[in-house]
Amino acid sequence: MSVGPLSIPDHLKIGLLSLPVLVTACGGQPRGGLIEVDGSSTVFPITEAVAEEFQKVNPAVRVTVGISGTGGGFKRFCAGEIDISDASRPIQDSEIEACRAAGVEFIELKVAFDGLSVMVNPGNDFVGCLSMGQLKAIWEPGSTVRLWSDIEPSWPAEEIHLYGPGTDSGTFDYFTAEIVGEEDASRADYTASEDDNVLAQGIAGDAQALGYFGFAYYEQNSSRLQLVAIDGGRGCMLPSRETILNGSYMPLSRPLYIYVKVASLARPEVAEFVRFYVQNATTLVPQVGYVELPQAEYDAGLRALEEALR
Repeated sequence: MSVGPLSIPDHLKIGLLSLPVLVTACGGQPRGGLIEVDGSSTVFPITEAVAEEFQKVNPAVRVTVGISGTGGGFKRFCAGEIDISDASRPIQDSEIEACRAAGVEFIELKVAFDGLSVMVNPGNDFVGCLSMGQLKAIWEPGSTVRLWSDIEPSWPAEEIHLYGPGTDSGTFDYFTAEIVGEEDASRADYTASEDDNVLAQGIAGDAQALGYFGFAYYEQNSSRLQLVAIDGGRGCMLPSRETILNGSYMPLSRPLYIYVKVASLARPEVAEFVRFYVQNATTLVPQVGYVELPQAEYDAGLRALEEALR
């Protein structure tokens, strides 16, 4: 089944089937091959976990997973260089056009929920909650916020050290759109990286740090990072499995995606990997710190994927 890059039917914008234990793909073991994935560092822990489990039952297949950021992944994906692109935001119109120009058709699969998390160093004992207005004042282009006391006069007159995703990151795109009000609009004087592990390490080692990235990376580093509650208009709220799933951690809750090149599905190893991803995501998603989708989406998702594989 061919899916055009400019018009993706809603029934192909799919989630994942929930199973209580890991299952093997039903098509048997592929004889070998290489599957190349790149893109979001936020989605990376999910895809890496799926790849590790898949290779245990399909040892002849090698799966490589890169972290060039959502935008970087789409550049490679729409150039036909990779099979799957991890994304922490939906594909943009300009990227769809690039895929179309290169003849790259794709399907979009929603794989999990994330709560974009704001963090400080554990030694920080004064920042418990930030409002949307305060976050905007900190991160908007031309910001005059330099000291903690610029945010709240009772806070120390110490310089803030900012950490955040680079401009190729879907997390950067989402944060700037929701917090600043314009996608890609951000002050530039901060420590940037597409690798969230680098950001976690920086915040953990800097007493004056403030930064943001995906919830799973906080969970993996919770002993050396401190969450900041966000007031999105309904009081201060921390990201958690419950608040992300029920939508109360707003506006920083978001879905995560993978995009699969239709032409790659003709290769048995890719088709089996994507099916394995579909069948096992709800087991692996919470293990790496994210929140799985509702059951109804998963059930419909597997049916839609099998339709695309015909």
